[in-house]
Amino acid sequence: MAKHFSKKLLAVDLFSGCGGLTLGLKQAGFRVVGAIEIDSLAVETYKKNHPEVEIWSEDIRKVKGAEMLRVLGLKKGELDLLAGCPPCQGFSSIRTKNGNKEVQDERNDLIFDYLRLVKALLPKAIMMENVPALAKNDRMRVFKKGLGKLGYNLNGTPLILNTADYGVPQRRRRMILVCSRIGTVEFPKGEAKKITVREAIGDLPRPGKSGDPLHDIKEKRDVRIAEMISMVPKNGGSRTDLPKRFQLACHKKLPEGFKDVYGRMSWEEVAPTITGGCVSPSKGRFLHPTQNRSITLREAALLQSFPQNYYFSFDKGKQGVALMIGNALPPVFIKKHALAIKKSLLAAQSQ
Repeated sequence: MAKHFSKKLLAVDLFSGCGGLTLGLKQAGFRVVGAIEIDSLAVETYKKNHPEVEIWSEDIRKVKGAEMLRVLGLKKGELDLLAGCPPCQGFSSIRTKNGNKEVQDERNDLIFDYLRLVKALLPKAIMMENVPALAKNDRMRVFKKGLGKLGYNLNGTPLILNTADYGVPQRRRRMILVCSRIGTVEFPKGEAKKITVREAIGDLPRPGKSGDPLHDIKEKRDVRIAEMISMVPKNGGSRTDLPKRFQLACHKKLPEGFKDVYGRMSWEEVAPTITGGCVSPSKGRFLHPTQNRSITLREAALLQSFPQNYYFSFDKGKQGVALMIGNALPPVFIKKHALAIKKSLLAAQSQ
Protein backbone atom coordinates (compact mmCIF):
# COMPACT_ATOMS: atom_id res chain seq x y z
CA MET A 1 0.00 0.00 0.00
CA ALA A 2 1.35 3.41 -0.94
CA LYS A 3 2.24 5.77 1.88
CA HIS A 4 1.16 9.42 1.96
CA PHE A 5 3.24 12.08 3.64
CA SER A 6 2.65 15.69 4.59
CA LYS A 7 4.37 18.37 2.54
CA LYS A 8 7.77 18.26 4.23
CA LEU A 9 11.19 17.69 2.72
CA LEU A 10 11.52 13.95 2.22
CA ALA A 11 14.71 11.90 2.36
CA VAL A 12 15.87 8.32 1.80
CA ASP A 13 18.91 6.85 3.55
CA LEU A 14 20.97 4.29 1.61
CA PHE A 15 23.33 1.99 3.57
CA SER A 16 21.65 3.30 6.71
CA GLY A 17 23.52 1.26 9.31
CA CYS A 18 22.17 1.85 12.80
CA GLY A 19 20.72 5.22 11.83
CA GLY A 20 23.30 7.95 12.44
CA LEU A 21 22.68 9.58 9.07
CA THR A 22 18.90 9.28 9.44
CA LEU A 23 19.08 10.91 12.86
CA GLY A 24 21.11 13.82 11.48
CA LEU A 25 18.61 14.32 8.66
CA LYS A 26 15.73 14.30 11.14
CA GLN A 27 17.51 16.81 13.35
CA ALA A 28 17.78 19.09 10.30
CA GLY A 29 14.04 18.84 9.69
CA PHE A 30 13.86 16.21 6.95
CA ARG A 31 11.29 13.43 7.04
CA VAL A 32 13.14 10.20 6.34
CA VAL A 33 10.69 7.91 4.57
CA GLY A 34 12.87 5.04 3.38
CA ALA A 35 16.14 3.27 4.14
CA ILE A 36 18.18 0.32 2.89
CA GLU A 37 20.48 -1.79 5.11
CA ILE A 38 21.65 -5.39 4.76
CA ASP A 39 23.03 -6.05 8.27
CA SER A 40 20.37 -7.58 10.53
CA LEU A 41 21.78 -6.15 13.78
CA ALA A 42 21.90 -2.64 12.34
CA VAL A 43 18.35 -3.08 11.01
CA GLU A 44 17.05 -4.09 14.44
CA THR A 45 18.71 -1.05 15.99
CA TYR A 46 17.47 1.22 13.22
CA LYS A 47 13.85 0.05 13.54
CA LYS A 48 13.86 0.60 17.29
CA ASN A 49 14.98 4.21 16.87
CA HIS A 50 13.15 5.01 13.62
CA PRO A 51 10.04 2.79 13.56
CA GLU A 52 8.15 4.99 11.13
CA VAL A 53 10.68 4.57 8.31
CA GLU A 54 10.11 1.99 5.56
CA ILE A 55 13.31 -0.08 5.56
CA TRP A 56 14.48 -2.57 2.94
CA SER A 57 16.47 -5.13 4.93
CA GLU A 58 18.38 -6.63 2.01
CA ASP A 59 21.27 -6.25 -0.41
CA ILE A 60 20.96 -2.88 -2.13
CA ARG A 61 21.82 -4.56 -5.44
CA LYS A 62 18.45 -6.30 -5.27
CA VAL A 63 16.40 -3.17 -4.55
CA LYS A 64 14.79 -1.53 -7.57
CA GLY A 65 14.12 2.18 -7.70
CA ALA A 66 10.67 1.64 -9.22
CA GLU A 67 9.70 -0.55 -6.26
CA MET A 68 10.88 2.11 -3.80
CA LEU A 69 8.82 4.79 -5.52
CA ARG A 70 5.75 2.55 -5.51
CA VAL A 71 6.03 1.60 -1.83
CA LEU A 72 6.73 5.18 -0.74
CA GLY A 73 3.94 6.62 -2.89
CA LEU A 74 6.31 8.91 -4.76
CA LYS A 75 6.91 9.77 -8.39
CA LYS A 76 10.31 10.05 -10.03
CA GLY A 77 11.74 13.46 -9.20
CA GLU A 78 9.60 14.07 -6.10
CA LEU A 79 12.12 12.90 -3.50
CA ASP A 80 13.96 15.85 -1.99
CA LEU A 81 17.16 14.15 -0.78
CA LEU A 82 18.90 10.84 -1.37
CA ALA A 83 21.67 10.35 1.18
CA GLY A 84 24.02 7.55 2.10
CA CYS A 85 27.46 6.18 2.81
CA PRO A 86 28.45 3.14 0.72
CA PRO A 87 30.62 0.66 2.69
CA CYS A 88 34.06 2.22 2.96
CA GLN A 89 36.20 -0.60 4.37
CA GLY A 90 37.75 -1.26 0.96
CA PHE A 91 38.93 2.34 0.72
CA SER A 92 40.17 2.75 4.29
CA SER A 93 43.69 4.04 4.91
CA ILE A 94 44.48 1.05 7.12
CA ARG A 95 43.60 -1.32 4.29
CA THR A 96 45.62 0.54 1.66
CA LYS A 97 48.56 2.17 3.47
CA ASN A 98 51.05 -0.63 2.80
CA GLY A 99 51.35 0.10 -0.89
CA ASN A 100 49.80 1.77 -3.90
CA LYS A 101 47.99 -1.34 -5.09
CA GLU A 102 44.29 -0.96 -4.42
CA VAL A 103 42.59 -3.53 -2.25
CA GLN A 104 40.06 -5.50 -4.30
CA ASP A 105 36.83 -5.42 -2.34
CA GLU A 106 33.51 -5.99 -4.07
CA ARG A 107 31.89 -3.47 -1.74
CA ASN A 108 33.88 -0.74 -3.49
CA ASP A 109 31.51 -1.00 -6.46
CA LEU A 110 28.37 -0.37 -4.42
CA ILE A 111 28.84 3.31 -5.22
CA PHE A 112 27.45 2.44 -8.64
CA ASP A 113 24.27 1.08 -7.06
CA TYR A 114 23.97 4.44 -5.39
CA LEU A 115 24.20 6.03 -8.87
CA ARG A 116 21.68 3.52 -10.22
CA LEU A 117 19.15 4.61 -7.62
CA VAL A 118 19.91 8.28 -8.28
CA LYS A 119 18.92 7.68 -11.92
CA ALA A 120 15.78 5.79 -10.90
CA LEU A 121 14.57 8.20 -8.19
CA LEU A 122 16.02 11.47 -9.56
CA PRO A 123 16.05 13.23 -6.18
CA LYS A 124 16.35 17.00 -6.04
CA ALA A 125 19.54 16.77 -3.96
CA ILE A 126 22.17 14.19 -3.03
CA MET A 127 24.48 13.74 -0.05
CA MET A 128 27.18 11.08 0.02
CA GLU A 129 29.69 10.65 2.82
CA ASN A 130 32.74 8.36 2.89
CA VAL A 131 36.42 8.02 3.73
CA PRO A 132 38.79 10.53 2.11
CA ALA A 133 40.45 7.90 -0.11
CA LEU A 134 37.31 7.56 -2.22
CA ALA A 135 37.68 11.15 -3.45
CA LYS A 136 40.81 10.19 -5.41
CA ASN A 137 39.51 6.83 -6.59
CA ASP A 138 38.57 6.42 -10.25
CA ARG A 139 35.10 5.31 -9.18
CA MET A 140 34.45 8.82 -7.92
CA ARG A 141 35.29 10.25 -11.32
CA VAL A 142 32.72 7.95 -12.91
CA PHE A 143 30.18 8.76 -10.21
CA LYS A 144 30.59 12.52 -10.64
CA LYS A 145 30.35 12.24 -14.41
CA GLY A 146 27.09 10.32 -14.03
CA LEU A 147 25.68 13.00 -11.72
CA GLY A 148 26.70 15.73 -14.14
CA LYS A 149 24.82 14.05 -16.97
CA LEU A 150 21.70 14.05 -14.79
CA GLY A 151 21.97 17.80 -14.23
CA TYR A 152 23.40 17.91 -10.71
CA ASN A 153 25.53 20.90 -9.68
CA LEU A 154 28.38 19.55 -7.56
CA ASN A 155 29.67 23.03 -6.66
CA GLY A 156 33.26 21.89 -6.11
CA THR A 157 32.47 18.79 -4.10
CA PRO A 158 33.49 16.35 -2.80
CA LEU A 159 35.41 17.99 0.03
CA ILE A 160 37.49 16.46 2.80
CA LEU A 161 36.36 17.77 6.18
CA ASN A 162 37.03 17.10 9.84
CA THR A 163 33.93 16.34 11.91
CA ALA A 164 35.52 18.14 14.88
CA ASP A 165 34.99 21.40 12.96
CA TYR A 166 31.24 20.75 12.86
CA GLY A 167 30.29 20.16 16.47
CA VAL A 168 31.35 16.51 16.85
CA PRO A 169 33.63 15.82 19.86
CA GLN A 170 35.92 13.71 17.72
CA ARG A 171 38.52 14.20 14.99
CA ARG A 172 37.36 12.26 11.97
CA ARG A 173 38.36 13.18 8.43
CA ARG A 174 35.56 12.40 5.99
CA MET A 175 34.76 12.98 2.36
CA ILE A 176 31.39 14.56 1.72
CA LEU A 177 29.69 15.15 -1.60
CA VAL A 178 26.62 17.39 -1.77
CA CYS A 179 24.84 18.42 -4.94
CA SER A 180 21.48 19.56 -6.28
CA ARG A 181 19.72 19.66 -9.64
CA ILE A 182 17.48 22.61 -8.71
CA GLY A 183 19.99 25.00 -7.19
CA THR A 184 23.37 25.39 -5.51
CA VAL A 185 24.15 24.06 -2.04
CA GLU A 186 26.63 26.16 -0.09
CA PHE A 187 28.76 24.20 2.35
CA PRO A 188 28.41 25.33 5.97
CA LYS A 189 31.51 26.87 7.47
CA GLY A 190 33.39 25.06 10.19
CA GLU A 191 33.18 26.23 13.78
CA ALA A 192 36.14 27.56 15.73
CA LYS A 193 35.03 26.09 19.06
CA LYS A 194 35.60 22.38 19.47
CA ILE A 195 33.49 20.11 21.69
CA THR A 196 35.89 18.40 24.11
CA VAL A 197 35.84 14.92 25.59
CA ARG A 198 34.99 16.48 28.96
CA GLU A 199 31.96 18.27 27.51
CA ALA A 200 30.78 15.08 25.82
CA ILE A 201 31.21 12.46 28.56
CA GLY A 202 32.53 14.24 31.66
CA ASP A 203 29.18 14.23 33.46
CA LEU A 204 28.54 10.50 33.16
CA PRO A 205 28.58 8.47 36.38
CA ARG A 206 31.14 5.73 36.83
CA PRO A 207 30.02 2.61 34.96
CA GLY A 208 28.47 -0.19 36.96
CA LYS A 209 25.22 1.05 38.43
CA SER A 210 24.02 3.74 36.04
CA GLY A 211 21.13 1.64 34.76
CA ASP A 212 22.34 2.03 31.16
CA PRO A 213 23.49 -1.34 29.73
CA LEU A 214 25.74 0.44 27.24
CA HIS A 215 27.56 2.12 30.09
CA ASP A 216 27.53 -0.62 32.72
CA ILE A 217 28.92 -3.59 30.80
CA LYS A 218 31.94 -4.97 32.65
CA GLU A 219 35.47 -5.26 31.36
CA LYS A 220 37.53 -8.44 31.59
CA ARG A 221 41.23 -7.72 31.72
CA ASP A 222 44.34 -9.81 32.23
CA VAL A 223 45.99 -8.78 35.51
CA ARG A 224 49.17 -7.62 33.76
CA ILE A 225 47.22 -5.58 31.18
CA ALA A 226 45.14 -4.00 33.94
CA GLU A 227 48.31 -3.04 35.79
CA MET A 228 49.81 -1.61 32.60
CA ILE A 229 46.67 0.47 31.98
CA SER A 230 46.87 1.87 35.51
CA MET A 231 50.41 3.06 34.77
CA VAL A 232 49.47 5.06 31.65
CA PRO A 233 49.62 8.75 32.67
CA LYS A 234 46.23 10.37 33.17
CA ASN A 235 44.65 12.80 30.72
CA GLY A 236 46.36 12.04 27.41
CA GLY A 237 49.15 9.64 28.38
CA SER A 238 50.48 7.05 25.96
CA ARG A 239 51.99 3.57 26.12
CA THR A 240 55.28 5.22 25.16
CA ASP A 241 55.27 6.85 28.60
CA LEU A 242 55.38 3.48 30.35
CA PRO A 243 58.51 2.04 31.98
CA LYS A 244 60.16 -0.62 29.81
CA ARG A 245 59.03 -3.42 32.09
CA PHE A 246 55.42 -2.57 31.24
CA GLN A 247 55.99 -2.42 27.49
CA LEU A 248 54.40 -5.31 25.60
CA ALA A 249 56.77 -7.47 23.54
CA CYS A 250 55.07 -6.51 20.27
CA HIS A 251 55.54 -2.82 21.08
CA LYS A 252 59.23 -3.30 21.85
CA LYS A 253 59.71 -4.90 18.43
CA LEU A 254 57.91 -2.01 16.67
CA PRO A 255 58.58 1.07 18.81
CA GLU A 256 57.46 3.36 15.95
CA GLY A 257 54.24 1.42 15.37
CA PHE A 258 50.73 2.51 16.29
CA LYS A 259 51.56 4.79 19.23
CA ASP A 260 47.95 5.51 20.14
CA VAL A 261 47.22 1.97 21.33
CA TYR A 262 46.79 1.81 25.10
CA GLY A 263 46.68 5.60 25.11
CA ARG A 264 44.31 7.79 27.12
CA MET A 265 42.00 10.44 25.76
CA SER A 266 42.53 13.98 26.98
CA TRP A 267 39.71 15.84 28.74
CA GLU A 268 40.35 19.15 27.00
CA GLU A 269 40.73 17.86 23.46
CA VAL A 270 38.42 16.16 21.00
CA ALA A 271 38.47 12.37 20.94
CA PRO A 272 40.38 10.39 18.33
CA THR A 273 38.42 8.71 15.55
CA ILE A 274 35.90 6.31 17.04
CA THR A 275 36.23 2.96 15.26
CA GLY A 276 34.73 -0.50 15.63
CA GLY A 277 37.53 -1.19 18.11
CA CYS A 278 36.52 1.75 20.29
CA VAL A 279 36.14 -0.25 23.51
CA SER A 280 39.45 -2.07 23.17
CA PRO A 281 42.56 -0.17 24.31
CA SER A 282 44.70 -2.41 22.09
CA LYS A 283 42.97 -0.87 19.03
CA GLY A 284 43.71 2.80 19.67
CA ARG A 285 43.64 5.72 22.10
CA PHE A 286 40.47 4.48 23.76
CA LEU A 287 41.33 4.61 27.47
CA HIS A 288 39.27 6.91 29.68
CA PRO A 289 41.14 10.13 30.54
CA THR A 290 41.39 9.34 34.25
CA GLN A 291 39.71 6.04 35.08
CA ASN A 292 41.65 2.80 34.52
CA ARG A 293 39.43 1.37 31.80
CA SER A 294 38.52 1.77 28.16
CA ILE A 295 35.65 4.06 27.28
CA THR A 296 32.23 2.43 27.50
CA LEU A 297 29.89 1.82 24.59
CA ARG A 298 27.72 4.74 25.71
CA GLU A 299 30.72 7.03 25.91
CA ALA A 300 31.74 5.95 22.41
CA ALA A 301 28.23 6.71 21.12
CA LEU A 302 28.25 10.14 22.76
CA LEU A 303 31.63 10.89 21.18
CA GLN A 304 29.97 10.04 17.86
CA SER A 305 27.33 12.68 18.81
CA PHE A 306 24.45 10.24 19.35
CA PRO A 307 22.00 11.30 22.07
CA GLN A 308 22.29 9.49 25.39
CA ASN A 309 18.99 7.62 24.95
CA TYR A 310 19.81 6.13 21.53
CA TYR A 311 19.13 2.38 21.52
CA PHE A 312 21.66 -0.21 20.30
CA SER A 313 20.87 -3.93 20.08
CA PHE A 314 23.03 -6.32 22.11
CA ASP A 315 21.99 -9.38 20.07
CA LYS A 316 25.60 -9.85 18.88
CA GLY A 317 27.24 -8.79 22.11
CA LYS A 318 29.55 -5.93 22.99
CA GLN A 319 31.58 -6.12 19.80
CA GLY A 320 28.47 -5.99 17.65
CA VAL A 321 27.46 -2.72 19.29
CA ALA A 322 31.00 -1.33 19.01
CA LEU A 323 31.03 -2.02 15.27
CA MET A 324 27.70 -0.26 14.78
CA ILE A 325 28.89 2.78 16.69
CA GLY A 326 32.26 2.90 14.94
CA ASN A 327 30.71 2.52 11.48
CA ALA A 328 28.01 5.13 12.08
CA LEU A 329 27.94 8.63 10.65
CA PRO A 330 28.05 11.30 13.38
CA PRO A 331 24.50 12.73 13.43
CA VAL A 332 25.60 16.28 14.30
CA PHE A 333 27.98 16.38 11.31
CA ILE A 334 25.18 15.21 9.03
CA LYS A 335 22.73 17.71 10.53
CA LYS A 336 24.96 20.69 9.71
CA HIS A 337 25.18 19.73 6.03
CA ALA A 338 21.55 18.66 5.79
CA LEU A 339 20.54 22.12 7.01
CA ALA A 340 22.49 23.65 4.12
CA ILE A 341 20.72 21.36 1.67
CA LYS A 342 17.36 22.21 3.21
CA LYS A 343 18.05 25.93 2.89
CA SER A 344 18.96 25.54 -0.78
CA LEU A 345 15.92 23.39 -1.62
CA LEU A 346 13.46 25.69 0.12
CA ALA A 347 14.98 28.73 -1.59
CA ALA A 348 14.72 27.06 -5.01
CA GLN A 349 11.12 25.98 -4.39
CA SER A 350 10.08 29.48 -3.33
CA GLN A 351 11.22 31.06 -6.58
